[in-house]
Parts: sequence; C-alpha cells; structure tokens
Amino acid sequence: MQQQLTEEKVFKDPVHNYIHVQDVAIWRLINTVEFQRLRRIRQLGTTYLTFHGAEHSRFSHSLGVYEITRRIISQFERSKDSGWPKEERMVALCAALLHDLGHGPFSHSIEEAFQMHHEEWTCRIILGDTEVNAVLRQIEPDFPEKVAAVICKTYDKPIVINLVSSPLDADRMDYLLRDAHFTGVNYGTIDMDRILRMLRPHDGRIVVKESGMHAVEDYLMSRYQMYWQVYFHPVTRSSEILLRQIFRRLKELVTQDYEFKFMLDPIPGLLAGNLSVKEYLMLDEALIQTSFAQWRNEKDSVLSDLCSRFLDRRLYKYVEIENMDMGMIDEVREAFLAVGLHPHYDMEIDFPTDLPYDVFRPDGHSTEKQILLLDRHQNVREISEVSDIVRSISGIHRGKYHMYFPHNKVEAVKSRLPAEIRQLFDK
Repeated sequence: MQQQLTEEKVFKDPVHNYIHVQDVAIWRLINTVEFQRLRRIRQLGTTYLTFHGAEHSRFSHSLGVYEITRRIISQFERSKDSGWPKEERMVALCAALLHDLGHGPFSHSIEEAFQMHHEEWTCRIILGDTEVNAVLRQIEPDFPEKVAAVICKTYDKPIVINLVSSPLDADRMDYLLRDAHFTGVNYGTIDMDRILRMLRPHDGRIVVKESGMHAVEDYLMSRYQMYWQVYFHPVTRSSEILLRQIFRRLKELVTQDYEFKFMLDPIPGLLAGNLSVKEYLMLDEALIQTSFAQWRNEKDSVLSDLCSRFLDRRLYKYVEIENMDMGMIDEVREAFLAVGLHPHYDMEIDFPTDLPYDVFRPDGHSTEKQILLLDRHQNVREISEVSDIVRSISGIHRGKYHMYFPHNKVEAVKSRLPAEIRQLFDK
C-alpha cells in the first residue's frame, strides 16, 4: 500500500505556495469523511470575532503541517548519513496529517468548556471504526496503533514524535505562519526555510545546527508576540467566555429538566459527556451555530441573551486589574448579587496565563520541552544556555487579570464595587 501516485497531487496554499501529495495513502486519508470534517472547524476558534480574516480551517492547517514534515523528511533522506530512520517516513507523514483530527467546534474553546482533549479524540478516531482507520490498516495491520502512538507521544522513536510535537515542530511552524497570514499581523513571519535547513537528526531526536540559532531566536520571539497579541487577545477571550457560559447554562438547564424548544443530536451526549466516536464526528461549527440561532428564542432569558450576544458580537467589555486576590473577587461577586445580577454570568474574572497555549519555557528535567543546539564538535546544549534572547523570554509569567461584564448592566453595580475597581470603569 505504500505506493506512489501515478501523478503527484498538489494543493495551492497561501502559506506554502504548493502542498505536494505523492503517496496513495496520504491522498486517501485526505479524502476520508473524518479529515474532510476539518474544513468545518476553524483553526482559531472565536478569533474571527477579533481578527475578521481568521476564517481558516483545521483542514488547511493540517495540510500545512503535513507539507512541512514532508519537506523535513525529504531533506533528511537526501543526506546519506543523516541518522533518520527511513522506514518511519509514512508513520511521520500520517501523524502530521492527522494530528488535529480530534478537534471539535471552536477548537480550544470547547475543550476548555468540557474538559476535553483533542489528542484523545484524535486517537479514538484513528483507532475506531472509521474510514481513516481502514486506510491506515491497508498500509499495515498495526499502522493505526503506530500513528496514534506518535500523536499520544508514546511511540518508541522520539525522533518521529519530535517532528509533530516539540517546541520546534511542524505544527507550530505552520500555525505561526498561517495564523499571522490570516489575522493580518506580522508577528508570526519566520524564516522557515532557514530553520528547516538547520534541522539535524542526532542521537534519536531532532536538534538544530548552532549556526541556525538566530533563526530559532526569531521563531521564538515571533511565537511570544503571537501569543500575547493574537492568541491571548482580551476581545477573543470575551467571545470564548461567552461560549463557555452558553455551555455552562445548557448543562445547568439539563440538570433542571428544562424542556428545550430545539435540540439537535449529538448535543445531549456532549452535555452528558458520553459521546461515541460516531456522535463526536457529527459536531462541527455549523451545527453549533445553528443551535445558537435557535436557542436565542428559548424562554430561558440567560441562555437566550448569551446566544444572541455571541451571534451578534455583543461581547462583554473588560477592564484590566493589576492586583487582585480572592477576597476582592468575592467582594465583586457579592456586589453583583446585591443588585440582582448573576455573579457567574454577568461577571467573569480571567487570567490569560491559564490558557492552553505554551510560550516557550525550557524544562531542565525533560528534553521533550527543549530546543537543542548542535555545535561543530557534535556537542548538544539547550538553546537558553547559549542565547541571551531566549533566556530573557523563557519562563516569563506575564499577564493581568481581566474582569468581563455586560456593559449595559454595569451601572447598577458600579457604586458597590471596591474603589480600586470602580475607578477603572470611569477611564
């Protein structure tokens, strides 16, 4: 089954120019129903409500990760003594292509709402009764298990995992370039060609030739800027908070035996936390947004208001708070409650370092989180030991508390708030 297509297939791509497909198995995987579903999942969740161009999909990102991985492997294979295990080519390419197969609607936002992990769903889909599983089994009977092991980081060859999941992997390089392109910012522009030329297999993992350090520094700075200017953007967080509150309210109404006017499968299973793989694959953003459009006509005023706010982009406003402790948070909640506002739906405290994104922080106890440089004497050192720039941003715990609230309701409570918070509303 590891045969080549009689004619190479290409996808025209705004980031990589062309994406090349040469293998029959890769072409068949792209055309499975599970992979095509990723066209209906936005790469950046609710970020399109902040950066209007951010409409790109997990489908295009997954193709991009595959293409970068293909280029890295081709480069390794051109070197006779590279140390790359050539028999792992298809495992790496399939894992790169399928690594985001388990993402749900609005990506990380829905994971946060339901404490789900897309990697777990990716592995369940790969190992389940799916078209993807059937294609992989045509390569080898145990091939789905191999691909799932790479994605779940249990594969016995760390060098393969490095390609798909590491601080300098194909996944991160593609989403930085792609997200910067579609949000219209310049922070994520990196010299990917230079980085790829400097990658080397060494002692069973991927390292960077020391002469490529400056390109990696630029990559890490770009990543740092993208997190704080795009991924952690407080307006995007406002839309994510609304999304989380909608699902919180839905779960509360289900426990109260509320009779919904409208409910599509498989949302009851999602709310109950007992979805099958087949049901999970029914979830996409079209289904969720259709439900939101209907729920704004529900008789429950909280659910109706939240859905209307999300669909019509009437997001919560926010104020930045430098120093906040639990006592102050309790005082604010009591003030909201005293004037008849809901302390859990009309106000939310958010701290962005709790988000599921990883600004580079080298870990001295694990090479999985490290970027290693290879010098001309074949010695390996962690990049922050060599680079002043990387050392300056490593381990930074930056972030401020943000208090989110519906602007049309805040006047009723403002006079009861602590003075240090009240004055923020007047700025």
